[in-house]
Amino acid sequence: MKETPLTTPAPTSWRSDRIGSALLGENPTVLRRLPAGFAVFGDTQFLPGYCVLLADDPGVQRLTDLPRPRRWAFLESMDRLGEAVERACRSADPAFRRVNLEILGNADPYLHAHVWPRYDWEPTELVHRPVWLYPRERWTEEQAALSLQHEGLRHAIGMELDRFAGTTSGGRR
Repeated sequence: MKETPLTTPAPTSWRSDRIGSALLGENPTVLRRLPAGFAVFGDTQFLPGYCVLLADDPGVQRLTDLPRPRRWAFLESMDRLGEAVERACRSADPAFRRVNLEILGNADPYLHAHVWPRYDWEPTELVHRPVWLYPRERWTEEQAALSLQHEGLRHAIGMELDRFAGTTSGGRR
């Protein structure tokens, strides 16, 4: 999948069908197509580099809905995205600590995995806690909204994903 620069998402139709719009090439948050899904840049960037792995089948609700080979492929894709986020964020910010990987599925009815970079500059009371404990207003702050200001990190994560694929064009081996 060829990388296209992020433009500030205008219509929200892709948000109502993230996987369908990714399959059609219309989801502007897609970084790359991976073996078992789509690596996408998160809508909120209060922790810069936040990404999500979307399963490539909108009918799959949980990991156990997949046949075992597809499960392994999804988990391998999650690992690949996690490592790409780690490498890019470590390069971009010396306060990078680690990456948290989560498959939750409590709000959205499709299989997806969250990839959260964590940093030493996070508030002391939250740095060792789950991201979900951040106050709601952090999730909707204007400066954290996905925008062109995140293009550099978005591009760096995409380039790291390309290294795994063995190409510079974003294609799969």
